[in-house]
Amino acid sequence: MAAYALFNQAVADHIGLHPTDLQCLNLLTLEEAPVTTGRIAELTGLTTGSATRLVDRLQKAGYVTRERDTTDRRRVLVTLVPEKTAEFGAVWDRLATDWSALFEDLENTELALITAHMKRTVAFSTNQIERLRSGELDAP
Repeated sequence: MAAYALFNQAVADHIGLHPTDLQCLNLLTLEEAPVTTGRIAELTGLTTGSATRLVDRLQKAGYVTRERDTTDRRRVLVTLVPEKTAEFGAVWDRLATDWSALFEDLENTELALITAHMKRTVAFSTNQIERLRSGELDAP
């Protein structure tokens, strides 16, 4: 986990973002449509105020725009800028080649085991995040 945090920091430094902003950008690329700042707060676990400042930074860096929702003019949607997202994607593509090489010599059964472990880790982490945010662990 520490190695991934350092990797995330290096990628963020490379493209001129804060690591939290980089992770938010990753999450936004997984969303099917533009989202509200409230949704960004949900995705990241940030307060709405912190999520707003995060969007401000992403907008200043050119990665997102804010647009009024055409169906509900009271809502503001955060939309990825395709050209900047493509630049960001190109960095990942260059790095992905090296990542893929890590798995080339593995058998399908080994890959299946790794994939199953990763899925279990994601599910476990998601559950632990919910426990931490709910305050469940605060009780004696």
